[in-house]
Amino acid sequence: MLIHPWDAARDAAEWQQWLAVHDFGQLAVNGLPGEPPFVQPMHFAYAPSAGGEFGGVVAHLARPNPVWPALDANPGVLLSVVDDYAFVPGPWQALPGAPAEHGTPTSVYTAVQLRCTAHVVDDPEEKSALLNRQVGHFQPPGLSATVAVGEAPYGRMLSGIRGLRLEVTGVRAKFKYAGHKPEEVQDRIAAGLTERGGPGDAAALAGQRRRRQEA
Repeated sequence: MLIHPWDAARDAAEWQQWLAVHDFGQLAVNGLPGEPPFVQPMHFAYAPSAGGEFGGVVAHLARPNPVWPALDANPGVLLSVVDDYAFVPGPWQALPGAPAEHGTPTSVYTAVQLRCTAHVVDDPEEKSALLNRQVGHFQPPGLSATVAVGEAPYGRMLSGIRGLRLEVTGVRAKFKYAGHKPEEVQDRIAAGLTERGGPGDAAALAGQRRRRQEA
């Protein structure tokens, strides 16, 4: 992923705060010899480490999932999350004084890629703790029972899943919102997103406004 200086995260807090509320991504795993990479869409829960920069991710997948042999062969993975995206028509990007039709179409978006070492969790007690952490991230208290080994309703399901703990070893974050363009162009993009109001436009507009305010 190419990251220009004007698209880069300003600090770790920026991508960590974004990732805290964007918790569905694609886990890319190296394929077995002769096979292409394996890509698994999944929900996950991310948390920064105490006093550290990268932190870690927890998730779980069904035991029959074909990802496990590939992880056994190579635990180096990439978790990719892309959101707050929108298409920007060329005229919105035309430079001041230039014909509208000379503008270059583009995309705006946020992308965070976590390079990780995967650790498979099979111990029932450890899986229970992992699941409780993940469910606690997504559901308000009181909406589901606690996961506990041998106890209803989830204890009997533990054998059907495997837990994943991803140790984050590197991060690449990109906030692509035309931050290097003249103010007039950025204003035009914002106005266009507001007027069009299509799927994703509000989130992309919020991302652009936040980056401009924090510049």
